Parts: sequence; C-alpha cells; structure tokens
Amino acid sequence: MNTLKALNWRYAAKKFQADKIVSDEKLDIITKAFNLTPTSYGLQPLRLAVVSDPDLKYRLYEKSMHQEQVRTASHILVICIEDIVDSAFIENNFELQKEIRNTPDEVLAPFRNFLLEFFKEKDKSEKDKWAINQAYLALGNLLTVCAKEEIDACPMEGFQPDAYGEILKLKEKSLKPVLVLPIGYRDEEDQFASFEKVRRPIEETIIYYK
Repeated sequence: MNTLKALNWRYAAKKFQADKIVSDEKLDIITKAFNLTPTSYGLQPLRLAVVSDPDLKYRLYEKSMHQEQVRTASHILVICIEDIVDSAFIENNFELQKEIRNTPDEVLAPFRNFLLEFFKEKDKSEKDKWAINQAYLALGNLLTVCAKEEIDACPMEGFQPDAYGEILKLKEKSLKPVLVLPIGYRDEEDQFASFEKVRRPIEETIIYYK
C-alpha cells in the first residue's frame, strides 16, 4: 500500500476483532519504528509499554472510560515519558554516542555542556512538557507505520494515567504514561470504518511561498 492510500485507509478504530492478533513480526516493526522516532536533541525521553496480557488489558479498559477499542485490541501500546531527566540521563546519551560512533570527548563536549546547562535551568513541569511533545512525535510516527503495515490503531488521551501507572507498575521504572495506542484489526461492526474521511480542502491547509 502506498503512503497516501495507507493514510486514507486508516481511521481511529473504535472496535477490533478481539481474536485477531498482530503478529510478532509486525509488532517488531512497530517497536523498532518507535525506537527510530526522532526526538528533540536526540535524547529519547520515551519508553513504550506493550500490553497483550488479557487480564491487564481488561484492567486498563476499566481505567479508559470503558472504551471498546481498549478491551478488544490485540495489543495496547502505552507511550511513557521518563520521569527523571537529569544530568545522569543526559550523560548516558553521550556515552551511547561515544560507544556507537566512537566520537571523541572534545567533539561532544560543547553540545553536552550546552544540554547539561539547558536542562539544569528547567523545572520539572517544563521538562515534562518537553518530553510530552516528543511523545506526540512518536504517536504520529506509529500511526503512519501502522497504516503502512495495514494495522488498525486508535490514538487516545482518554484514560487515567495514575491508574495505568499503578497497574503497569510504571512508577517503579520512573515512567509516566501520557498516550495510549490500542492496535489490532478493525471489526466489521465498527461503523466508523465506512465513514468518509473529513478534512479541510487542501487549498485551505497548505501555504506555498514560491
């Protein structure tokens, strides 16, 4: 499926075929795409929780305003932000750069020092806001990848983050859930699947400067 056809095909699935499971091969593509998502400064303040356990899915469904797509999904993807973005977190990123690229310290030092000072001046709410912006980048990327792989998905903000955190023991991992993406295969009874896509005319949304 080409890109535009895939994007026209996708919609926010409200009900999945509960017995149709996303394969490990497809899931591998999705998780690798998440890890390849670009993030500000390349710091990746994100982690992805992948839930397929039926009992856990049902408990999450109860904390998602009983939205059917959570209960019937093959997998529930929970995009989380790192709760602690400190100097150690930043230093670890540069150690990884050194390991993978073999970049000398003197080359990395100016950017590393800038980031250490930049984040030192940010309070917790500013860091969280910055990280949440990166989560939306990941969500957009996952939606496109799912469409290309013909996997249905439904981006969600309508859930109880604290309850998700408790159920999945995310606080113990210094993580905070911010977005949810149930994935699977659309149910034939989902009337939204047949709806025409509603978008403003492209002439109203694109501005050219030639």
